[in-house]
Amino acid sequence: MRIAILITNTDDSAFSRARPDDGEKFGTLIAEVRPDWTTTPVWVCRDEWPEDITHYDGVLITGSPASVNDDAPWIARLSDLIGQIMAARLPLFGACFGHQLIAKTMGAGIVRNPDGWGHGLLHVSRTARAPWSGPETEFALYGSHIEQVDRLPDGATHLFEGPGLPIAGFAVDDHVATIQHHPEMTHDFITDLVEEYADYVGPEVTARARASLAQRADRAAFAAEIARFFEHARAARG
Repeated sequence: MRIAILITNTDDSAFSRARPDDGEKFGTLIAEVRPDWTTTPVWVCRDEWPEDITHYDGVLITGSPASVNDDAPWIARLSDLIGQIMAARLPLFGACFGHQLIAKTMGAGIVRNPDGWGHGLLHVSRTARAPWSGPETEFALYGSHIEQVDRLPDGATHLFEGPGLPIAGFAVDDHVATIQHHPEMTHDFITDLVEEYADYVGPEVTARARASLAQRADRAAFAAEIARFFEHARAARG
């Protein structure tokens, strides 16, 4: 399969530049479970756009420190592209920012989490099974967010929830799936990120995040879930 990775990560700090970018991280994640697939990074946050999105078998939208509520031209254009992708029933997976922008494009709101930051290793539980679901009923995933989807978009199926996070993931028929967290992050990356964000998020959030990292994320299991989604969505599209 050929997957377009639409990169929304606007972080151009020294911290970010010293580590693999989101195209590399998601490319590596997918290669761990489907080594014969091809991934192509497209930096939409830098106003780079695919000439023809239907050239790809599927599309993945990454996370970002930007807010989907920001008044940035590239975000509005990406929302329009999401509408086109969904109308074409091209397989679409969104993580974090991608999850939120898909929901917003469908009419949901994006709000500040009343419980504050979700940061470090976070847990989600299945609320429903999809055709591509594996046997797991829960996943531990790395994440970092303070905004979240306020309600299930009309026409969507609720797939995941977490503590303080009612809409942690959803699906639309056979062609859209999302997750609020970051399946592409490695343990080393989130460990470094927790330290990098320590002053920004504060000591209480940081202490909780550090303690959470005694456990590892279910990286391989969720990577397989993403791969099965794309395979099912492509087959359903015909």
